[in-house]
Amino acid sequence: MPFAIELNMTYEIGPSRMVMLAIEAARSPGQTVLEEHLSIDDASVERIPGESGVGTRLWAHLSSHELRLRYRAEVEVTETGAALERLSAQPVHTLPAEAFTYLRPSRFCQSDEFVGFAANRFGTLEGGAKIAAIRDWVAHEVRYLPATSDTQTTVLDTFARREGVCRDFAHLVCALSRASGIPARYASVYGLGVNPQDFHAVAEVWLDGDWHLVDATKMCSTAEMVMIGVGRDAFDAPFMETEDEANLLAQTVVVSRTTRNSARG
Repeated sequence: MPFAIELNMTYEIGPSRMVMLAIEAARSPGQTVLEEHLSIDDASVERIPGESGVGTRLWAHLSSHELRLRYRAEVEVTETGAALERLSAQPVHTLPAEAFTYLRPSRFCQSDEFVGFAANRFGTLEGGAKIAAIRDWVAHEVRYLPATSDTQTTVLDTFARREGVCRDFAHLVCALSRASGIPARYASVYGLGVNPQDFHAVAEVWLDGDWHLVDATKMCSTAEMVMIGVGRDAFDAPFMETEDEANLLAQTVVVSRTTRNSARG
Protein backbone atom coordinates (compact mmCIF):
# COMPACT_ATOMS: atom_id res chain seq x y z
CA MET A 1 0.00 0.00 0.00
CA PRO A 2 1.49 3.40 -0.98
CA PHE A 3 1.27 6.33 1.43
CA ALA A 4 1.88 10.04 0.92
CA ILE A 5 3.56 11.96 3.73
CA GLU A 6 3.47 15.74 3.99
CA LEU A 7 5.31 17.52 6.77
CA ASN A 8 5.63 21.26 7.39
CA MET A 9 7.59 22.62 10.36
CA THR A 10 8.41 26.15 11.47
CA TYR A 11 10.33 26.67 14.71
CA GLU A 12 12.28 29.50 16.28
CA ILE A 13 15.73 28.16 17.15
CA GLY A 14 18.20 29.48 19.71
CA PRO A 15 21.69 30.96 19.20
CA SER A 16 23.39 27.72 18.12
CA ARG A 17 21.22 27.55 14.97
CA MET A 18 21.90 23.80 14.93
CA VAL A 19 19.08 21.26 14.72
CA MET A 20 19.15 17.47 14.58
CA LEU A 21 16.14 16.00 12.80
CA ALA A 22 14.76 12.47 12.39
CA ILE A 23 11.89 13.01 9.96
CA GLU A 24 12.74 11.07 6.78
CA ALA A 25 11.13 7.71 6.00
CA ALA A 26 13.67 4.94 6.57
CA ARG A 27 15.06 2.72 3.85
CA SER A 28 14.27 -0.49 5.72
CA PRO A 29 12.75 -3.94 5.20
CA GLY A 30 9.00 -3.80 4.67
CA GLN A 31 8.90 -0.38 3.05
CA THR A 32 10.29 1.34 -0.05
CA VAL A 33 10.72 5.08 -0.46
CA LEU A 34 9.41 5.73 -3.98
CA GLU A 35 9.77 9.53 -4.04
CA GLU A 36 11.11 12.04 -1.54
CA HIS A 37 11.80 15.74 -1.31
CA LEU A 38 13.19 17.72 1.62
CA SER A 39 13.55 21.50 1.72
CA ILE A 40 15.02 23.45 4.65
CA ASP A 41 15.29 27.18 3.98
CA ASP A 42 18.78 28.69 4.23
CA ALA A 43 20.41 25.64 5.80
CA SER A 44 23.29 23.24 5.15
CA VAL A 45 22.45 19.61 5.87
CA GLU A 46 24.58 16.61 6.84
CA ARG A 47 23.13 13.09 7.15
CA ILE A 48 24.28 10.41 9.60
CA PRO A 49 22.88 6.91 10.25
CA GLY A 50 20.04 6.52 12.75
CA GLU A 51 20.14 4.42 15.93
CA SER A 52 20.83 0.72 15.20
CA GLY A 53 21.33 1.68 11.55
CA VAL A 54 17.61 2.33 11.02
CA GLY A 55 16.77 5.52 9.13
CA THR A 56 18.82 8.70 9.09
CA ARG A 57 19.42 11.75 11.24
CA LEU A 58 19.99 15.18 9.74
CA TRP A 59 22.19 17.91 11.14
CA ALA A 60 20.80 21.20 9.83
CA HIS A 61 22.95 24.33 10.28
CA LEU A 62 20.63 27.31 9.87
CA SER A 63 21.66 30.75 8.67
CA SER A 64 18.88 32.38 10.70
CA HIS A 65 17.00 31.69 13.92
CA GLU A 66 14.02 30.20 12.10
CA LEU A 67 13.70 26.61 10.93
CA ARG A 68 11.38 26.38 7.92
CA LEU A 69 11.10 22.80 6.69
CA ARG A 70 8.99 20.99 4.11
CA TYR A 71 9.16 17.23 3.60
CA ARG A 72 7.22 15.20 1.05
CA ALA A 73 7.49 11.46 0.46
CA GLU A 74 5.68 8.58 -1.15
CA VAL A 75 6.36 5.25 0.55
CA GLU A 76 5.21 1.76 -0.41
CA VAL A 77 4.58 -0.35 2.71
CA THR A 78 4.73 -4.09 1.99
CA GLU A 79 4.90 -5.29 5.60
CA THR A 80 1.45 -6.48 6.68
CA GLY A 81 2.37 -7.77 10.12
CA ALA A 82 2.28 -11.33 11.41
CA ALA A 83 -0.23 -12.53 13.99
CA LEU A 84 1.67 -12.04 17.23
CA GLU A 85 0.13 -15.10 18.91
CA ARG A 86 1.85 -17.35 16.36
CA LEU A 87 5.34 -16.01 17.00
CA SER A 88 7.84 -17.45 19.47
CA ALA A 89 10.48 -15.85 21.67
CA GLN A 90 14.16 -16.84 21.71
CA PRO A 91 16.10 -17.91 24.78
CA VAL A 92 18.12 -14.94 25.98
CA HIS A 93 21.47 -16.65 25.44
CA THR A 94 20.71 -17.10 21.71
CA LEU A 95 19.74 -13.49 20.99
CA PRO A 96 21.80 -11.56 18.41
CA ALA A 97 23.54 -8.40 19.57
CA GLU A 98 21.03 -6.13 17.81
CA ALA A 99 18.22 -7.60 19.94
CA PHE A 100 20.06 -8.21 23.22
CA THR A 101 20.70 -4.47 23.67
CA TYR A 102 16.96 -3.89 23.87
CA LEU A 103 16.47 -6.18 26.88
CA ARG A 104 18.02 -3.65 29.25
CA PRO A 105 16.41 -0.80 31.20
CA SER A 106 16.78 2.67 29.72
CA ARG A 107 16.25 6.28 30.74
CA PHE A 108 12.45 6.32 30.27
CA CYS A 109 11.82 2.56 30.39
CA GLN A 110 12.88 1.26 33.82
CA SER A 111 11.94 -2.28 32.91
CA ASP A 112 13.74 -3.77 35.91
CA GLU A 113 11.02 -2.24 38.11
CA PHE A 114 8.36 -4.36 36.37
CA VAL A 115 9.79 -7.88 36.57
CA GLY A 116 7.50 -8.95 39.41
CA PHE A 117 4.39 -7.38 37.91
CA ALA A 118 5.07 -8.88 34.47
CA ALA A 119 5.58 -12.35 35.98
CA ASN A 120 2.35 -12.15 38.01
CA ARG A 121 0.21 -10.69 35.22
CA PHE A 122 1.62 -12.36 32.08
CA GLY A 123 3.74 -15.22 33.40
CA THR A 124 1.49 -18.01 32.14
CA LEU A 125 1.92 -16.89 28.53
CA GLU A 126 4.80 -17.34 26.10
CA GLY A 127 6.32 -15.44 23.16
CA GLY A 128 3.96 -13.54 20.92
CA ALA A 129 0.92 -14.48 22.98
CA LYS A 130 2.53 -12.68 25.91
CA ILE A 131 3.22 -9.60 23.77
CA ALA A 132 -0.38 -9.57 22.51
CA ALA A 133 -1.59 -9.72 26.11
CA ILE A 134 0.75 -6.87 27.09
CA ARG A 135 -0.50 -4.78 24.17
CA ASP A 136 -4.13 -5.39 25.07
CA TRP A 137 -3.54 -4.72 28.78
CA VAL A 138 -1.87 -1.37 28.03
CA ALA A 139 -4.67 -0.45 25.60
CA HIS A 140 -7.30 -1.23 28.25
CA GLU A 141 -5.58 0.20 31.32
CA VAL A 142 -4.10 3.46 29.95
CA ARG A 143 -6.27 6.31 28.66
CA TYR A 144 -5.01 8.21 25.62
CA LEU A 145 -5.16 11.87 26.63
CA PRO A 146 -3.24 14.59 24.74
CA ALA A 147 -1.05 16.94 26.79
CA THR A 148 -0.98 14.59 29.80
CA SER A 149 2.78 13.96 29.70
CA ASP A 150 5.96 15.75 28.72
CA THR A 151 9.52 14.97 27.66
CA GLN A 152 10.47 13.98 31.22
CA THR A 153 7.62 11.51 31.80
CA THR A 154 8.91 7.98 32.47
CA VAL A 155 7.16 4.63 32.27
CA LEU A 156 6.86 4.67 36.07
CA ASP A 157 4.80 7.85 35.82
CA THR A 158 2.59 6.35 33.10
CA PHE A 159 2.03 3.15 35.06
CA ALA A 160 0.97 5.15 38.12
CA ARG A 161 -1.24 7.68 36.31
CA ARG A 162 -2.74 5.28 33.73
CA GLU A 163 -2.90 8.03 31.10
CA GLY A 164 -0.63 9.41 28.42
CA VAL A 165 0.10 9.84 24.72
CA CYS A 166 1.61 7.47 22.16
CA ARG A 167 5.16 7.72 23.52
CA ASP A 168 3.89 6.64 26.94
CA PHE A 169 2.00 3.66 25.50
CA ALA A 170 5.15 2.64 23.60
CA HIS A 171 7.32 2.99 26.70
CA LEU A 172 4.99 0.80 28.76
CA VAL A 173 4.90 -1.94 26.13
CA CYS A 174 8.70 -1.82 25.90
CA ALA A 175 9.15 -1.96 29.68
CA LEU A 176 6.75 -4.89 30.19
CA SER A 177 8.23 -6.79 27.24
CA ARG A 178 11.80 -6.36 28.47
CA ALA A 179 10.72 -7.31 31.98
CA SER A 180 9.35 -10.51 30.43
CA GLY A 181 12.65 -11.35 28.73
CA ILE A 182 11.57 -10.24 25.24
CA PRO A 183 13.62 -7.48 23.53
CA ALA A 184 11.63 -4.36 22.70
CA ARG A 185 12.56 -0.99 21.27
CA TYR A 186 10.85 2.34 20.72
CA ALA A 187 9.94 3.18 17.12
CA SER A 188 9.12 6.57 15.64
CA VAL A 189 6.72 6.29 12.69
CA TYR A 190 4.26 8.08 10.47
CA GLY A 191 0.85 6.46 10.97
CA LEU A 192 -2.25 6.64 8.82
CA GLY A 193 -4.82 6.42 11.63
CA VAL A 194 -3.17 8.80 14.11
CA ASN A 195 -5.69 11.27 15.50
CA PRO A 196 -4.80 14.08 15.70
CA GLN A 197 -2.21 13.51 12.99
CA ASP A 198 1.35 13.99 14.21
CA PHE A 199 4.53 11.98 14.62
CA HIS A 200 3.59 8.64 16.18
CA ALA A 201 5.39 6.26 18.55
CA VAL A 202 4.97 2.49 18.85
CA ALA A 203 6.94 -0.46 20.20
CA GLU A 204 8.86 -3.02 18.17
CA VAL A 205 9.49 -6.47 19.67
CA TRP A 206 11.91 -9.25 18.71
CA LEU A 207 10.09 -12.51 17.97
CA ASP A 208 10.91 -15.38 15.59
CA GLY A 209 14.21 -13.74 14.66
CA ASP A 210 12.82 -10.41 13.49
CA TRP A 211 11.31 -7.12 14.65
CA HIS A 212 7.52 -6.70 14.79
CA LEU A 213 5.63 -3.43 15.31
CA VAL A 214 3.13 -3.19 18.18
CA ASP A 215 0.78 -0.23 18.61
CA ALA A 216 -0.98 -0.31 21.99
CA THR A 217 -2.94 2.83 21.10
CA LYS A 218 -4.54 0.66 18.38
CA MET A 219 -4.62 3.67 16.05
CA CYS A 220 -2.59 1.95 13.33
CA SER A 221 -1.97 -1.52 11.97
CA THR A 222 1.51 -2.57 10.86
CA ALA A 223 0.47 -2.05 7.23
CA GLU A 224 -0.42 1.58 8.01
CA MET A 225 2.90 2.66 9.52
CA VAL A 226 6.00 4.14 7.88
CA MET A 227 9.18 3.67 9.90
CA ILE A 228 11.36 6.69 10.68
CA GLY A 229 13.76 5.44 13.37
CA VAL A 230 14.22 3.41 16.53
CA GLY A 231 15.92 3.58 19.92
CA ARG A 232 15.85 2.34 23.49
CA ASP A 233 13.14 4.91 24.25
CA ALA A 234 12.06 8.41 23.22
CA PHE A 235 15.44 9.80 24.33
CA ASP A 236 17.08 8.00 21.39
CA ALA A 237 14.46 8.79 18.76
CA PRO A 238 13.09 12.34 18.97
CA PHE A 239 12.00 13.95 15.70
CA MET A 240 13.98 17.09 16.63
CA GLU A 241 16.84 17.96 18.99
CA THR A 242 18.50 21.34 19.59
CA GLU A 243 21.21 22.64 21.88
CA ASP A 244 18.92 25.53 22.80
CA GLU A 245 15.22 25.88 23.40
CA ALA A 246 13.06 25.58 20.27
CA ASN A 247 9.75 27.45 20.04
CA LEU A 248 7.00 25.93 17.91
CA LEU A 249 5.53 28.38 15.39
CA ALA A 250 3.66 25.94 13.13
CA GLN A 251 3.66 22.21 12.41
CA THR A 252 1.46 19.91 10.34
CA VAL A 253 1.79 16.21 9.59
CA VAL A 254 -0.49 14.61 6.98
CA VAL A 255 -0.40 10.90 6.13
CA SER A 256 -2.74 9.58 3.45
CA ARG A 257 -3.24 6.63 1.12
CA THR A 258 -2.30 7.35 -2.44
CA THR A 259 -1.47 5.84 -5.83
CA ARG A 260 1.59 6.48 -7.96
CA ASN A 261 -0.43 8.54 -10.44
CA SER A 262 -2.20 10.72 -7.87
CA ALA A 263 1.01 11.28 -5.92
CA ARG A 264 2.76 12.62 -9.04
CA GLY A 265 -0.42 14.62 -9.84
